Amino acid sequence: MQASQGPERSGSVPKLYHQPMQQVQQYCTPCRSFDNSIYNDSSSSGTQIFFQTQNEQFFTMDSFPATDSAIYDVAPSLSVSSNRSPFSPQCSPSYMSEPRRSYDNTCISPVSGCSGVDDDNGKKHVLRELKNKLLRPESDIDDSCSCSFNGVVSNPSSLTRRNQVLDIASRLDLKELLVSCAEAVAEADILTAEVLMNVLEQRVSVSGEPMQRLSAYMLEGLRARLLSSGSIIYKKLKCSEPTGSELLSYMQVLYHICPYIKFAYMSANIVIAEAMKNENRIHIIDFQIAQGSQWIFLIRNLARRPGGPPFLRITGVDDFQSAHVRGGGLQLVGEMLATIAKSCGVPFEFHGAALSGCKVKLEHLQIRHGESLAVNFTYMLHHMPDESVSTMNHRDRLLRLVKSLSPKIVALVEQELNTNTAPFLLRFRETLDYHKAMFESVDAARPRDDMQRISAEEHCIARDVVNLIACEGADRVERHELFGKWRSRLSMAGFTPCPLSPSVGEAIKYMLREYSSNYRLAESQGALYLGWKNRALVTSSAWQ
Repeated sequence: MQASQGPERSGSVPKLYHQPMQQVQQYCTPCRSFDNSIYNDSSSSGTQIFFQTQNEQFFTMDSFPATDSAIYDVAPSLSVSSNRSPFSPQCSPSYMSEPRRSYDNTCISPVSGCSGVDDDNGKKHVLRELKNKLLRPESDIDDSCSCSFNGVVSNPSSLTRRNQVLDIASRLDLKELLVSCAEAVAEADILTAEVLMNVLEQRVSVSGEPMQRLSAYMLEGLRARLLSSGSIIYKKLKCSEPTGSELLSYMQVLYHICPYIKFAYMSANIVIAEAMKNENRIHIIDFQIAQGSQWIFLIRNLARRPGGPPFLRITGVDDFQSAHVRGGGLQLVGEMLATIAKSCGVPFEFHGAALSGCKVKLEHLQIRHGESLAVNFTYMLHHMPDESVSTMNHRDRLLRLVKSLSPKIVALVEQELNTNTAPFLLRFRETLDYHKAMFESVDAARPRDDMQRISAEEHCIARDVVNLIACEGADRVERHELFGKWRSRLSMAGFTPCPLSPSVGEAIKYMLREYSSNYRLAESQGALYLGWKNRALVTSSAWQ
């Protein structure tokens, strides 16, 4: 949701989670939600999952089988194991009957196991025909005549192949077309890919249905990948980005119409506030502080503490992107937070570290003896390159560095999809399914022809999609992992999970009243999941 870390880049990429500094709303529940109660799930040998929509619980499941990656059809539209997301895919019976493992042997993404096409016999036959018949060697096709295609002289076999691809493409829906096109790109079948792209162009629209809008951006990613120009196009997109004030406007639109940003900020705030409830000197390191307005709620809450507020120091780690969005450096964040703290009577100090997470070292964090430390990783770690990109493995290096500081609490919020080490076709399907759910959730809040929504999707989401599809190696900065993999990484770095208190879920439930009833809230394996219908999109967890 926010490309902030990783290799140095010449421009910035506007992302989903920035909260506008202007017109900041106090979006969390009243202070009473901090009831200091402690959640304990140790009484159950399995994992307890609560599925909630708005303010009511609609499904509870205890002690389901613990398996690494098997999927069980245990209830209508519900498939779970104790090591995967509580949200189930809407998959076909043939998919549900076979366990499947993800590429990097971690938890299965809620939808990545699903086929990109229907299992309907007719459509399967059409796709087999496209893959087996049309992709055969051109020498197998009759070439007894010579013709032209769109005014360009073409050998007869190519023309025949084009016509056959067009015929089969006319029988595919949009999702099937995208997956078939991606397969052609992966196989370097330029002729088939170009024909399918031309067909896709006629069906996509940035003002259409969610799938049409997403397909428009995924098509651009496929074109860039086919031309091996993903990095070039991605950089051009960054160089032509809107001004900081325009980006704030786009992000404000997404902030209000989707709960993903609020979910992240609210859950991290409550986790940190409850961990620090008895501390007199608090130091928070925010590894992607953005506009910094996520801490206004915490400052106001500390001001109401019985016996007086504690001393609060915030270290904001930042990079060029956030500076572009703000229209200025970290001093703007410090000044804004200092003003809020002064008005609330909270002793406050701010320290800015204007560098990417890849460059953060101990000396940049200004650790002081006697302060209780909290660390916030919100939509940030998936931009850190790991061992699959660089021998430096900044992802695990940063986690080990943070653990060496002995923090009292670490808040982690990440998107729930598997794109880090997944090969191209698996990554393409995962990107498609994940963002389809996201675009549907945006669609529920704004009209199709709403220009603000169109601009917000283009500038705050689309470039992530292009990066995921078109770029590889160090140029691909969008490298998400499922919660199971994050759990493994943090455990290897020495962290232990910290159970979330009921007040976290209560606050999120209260917030979700403002949104569509299709948003789902669930708790599993110590993490809180936010999803759209049956697709988990974001997880929040706490660590010590």
